[in-house]
Amino acid sequence: MASTSTLWRDMVSVALRSIRGQVLRTSLTIGIIGIGIMALIAMVTATESLKANVRQEFSSLGTQSFSIDQMRSGGMFNGRRTMPSPPIDYREAMRFKRESEADFDVAISVFGTSIATVTRGSLRTDPNVTVQGVDELYLPVSGLGIAQGRNFTPAEIDNGHAVVLLGQSVVDRVFESWEDPVGQHVLVGAQRYTIAGVLEARGTTFGMSQDNQILMPLLGVRRQYSDEGRSYNLTCTVDQAEDLPEAVDAATGWMRMVRGDAPGDPNTFRIRQSNRLVDTLLEATDGITLAAVFIGLITLLGAGIGLMNIMLISVSERTREIGTRKSLGASSQAIRMQFLVEVMVIGQLGGVVGIGLGLAVGNLIASYFETPFVVPWGWVTLGVILCFLTSLASGYYPAQLASKLDPIVALGRE
Repeated sequence: MASTSTLWRDMVSVALRSIRGQVLRTSLTIGIIGIGIMALIAMVTATESLKANVRQEFSSLGTQSFSIDQMRSGGMFNGRRTMPSPPIDYREAMRFKRESEADFDVAISVFGTSIATVTRGSLRTDPNVTVQGVDELYLPVSGLGIAQGRNFTPAEIDNGHAVVLLGQSVVDRVFESWEDPVGQHVLVGAQRYTIAGVLEARGTTFGMSQDNQILMPLLGVRRQYSDEGRSYNLTCTVDQAEDLPEAVDAATGWMRMVRGDAPGDPNTFRIRQSNRLVDTLLEATDGITLAAVFIGLITLLGAGIGLMNIMLISVSERTREIGTRKSLGASSQAIRMQFLVEVMVIGQLGGVVGIGLGLAVGNLIASYFETPFVVPWGWVTLGVILCFLTSLASGYYPAQLASKLDPIVALGRE
């Protein structure tokens, strides 16, 4: 055993000396391998971070909810072209909620505007605040929390009281850090509202703030903004995940009745399940991952060719060394292993460089979009394996060529 370990130490030592003797060529090869692995790991890290962010953003919706909104695009149905459906109006949304409340909970929301201005005294926001009309069930269904104050009451929703919930970004613009905004008044446009509560901060998603918003009762949006052409969204939740398919079927029937869809005609609305939406978004990122794998493999192929070329040149330049070692008793297997160890050391060095750079670049991209820091350990392991296989495939032929050199011929070469 001792002689075997000594032999391996000697082969590694010879390989490292040879690498140091060809610094420029070795560095270039390590760089090519590193670029290939970096392209793979960077793209995969960025997409894994994106996937983690998608899961995080939609996890609050859970697997017990689905949403109903307007079918905004047309298409073909039974050989006929269908037009985009009309909006889901306030009357239809409220009727659906009343008639289906025995089967599941329904939260109603409607978009007001994305260019609102909030004013308090001399302090004023930019005209980029989003206003959303909601009911009392919207917060628990959407996963939003209250940092200060309270949610809307059913009476405030039914009567359209002038109360609002502010996002943290809006609060930061019109209040000092030591002030309590709850119970105070702000102007949204020209309308005066009382602040019922402050929403928990959610940060940003894909570079866009989730806290630069205002929630107000549905009737507040109807009163302040035109209801013409405005479509209402419905979010439905069930108590148990296993009840979801039955609830979706029931909701489809109720909504067809509310919308007056004739038998045999397509739905004039769209039902989306949150878990399926997450799956769709995650599937969209798989294409990016496949592109990264393809780019990485192509670059590694080029690196493998370069590595084989370097090893062939190395065998040609070291024929006298090989002949001397063979004449002193080194076996063909020992010569072959020496060159394989050398090429694998180069490959793994390239892999370490590429993985380190890939993780740095990938998470730098992730930080730009403010998505979570991730380390895709599975892909890191795959990168190490790819470097090993590339090195082995590139170095085997030169190593085999070196092991078959006749010592007498090798010693006779200059």
